[in-house]
Amino acid sequence: MKRLIVIGALLAGIVASTNAHADLKIAYVDVQRALNECSAGKKAKADFRIQIERLEGKLSKQQNEVQSLKDELEKKGMLMKEDERRNLQDEYARKLRDFERSYKDSKDELERKDNEVTGAIVRDLARVIRSLGEKDGYTAVFEKGGILWGAPQIDITDQVIRAYNTGAPAVGSLEKEQRPSVGSLESSSRPVGGAQASTEFGEEAAKKSTISK
Repeated sequence: MKRLIVIGALLAGIVASTNAHADLKIAYVDVQRALNECSAGKKAKADFRIQIERLEGKLSKQQNEVQSLKDELEKKGMLMKEDERRNLQDEYARKLRDFERSYKDSKDELERKDNEVTGAIVRDLARVIRSLGEKDGYTAVFEKGGILWGAPQIDITDQVIRAYNTGAPAVGSLEKEQRPSVGSLESSSRPVGGAQASTEFGEEAAKKSTISK
């Protein structure tokens, strides 16, 4: 409900700041689909899958070693000499700790990589969206996840994907190219009419998007 109130207030502000005789031109973008289907997103997803498969192979090997030691303890432990059983228990405990540590480290690394790559691509997409919006005279462009319903004809996701792919930028290059100078930073960070800056939009959209989907 709070989100709808905010969107309603934003629309009201747009209407109030627009000439009463001018037509509103509004569009929306499915940022997750743009991320999935743009060239950089496809490559990132493919690389991510390779990394997951490699880590799964490593973890599977460690898990099998732990399970093998556990089975040996359960089946033969009572028949072993005390020092042999203790050595086997120590080895099992060490292997189990190694596996648990590897699992946590792998999970953390995948999440970090996902956030890093997703953020870079979505921030670039945000700049493409802003450029299209300004060039084509849109009053506002919304993210699909922030609206309840939108007519298909105002969905410009395909245009955004084509525009992004046409430039075929290296991931993060648009952010570097359009980064404001120190002297212009203060003025550029306050969009006209209260509109959300592309940098801010990119950060917010990145939090809701992921290359792992």
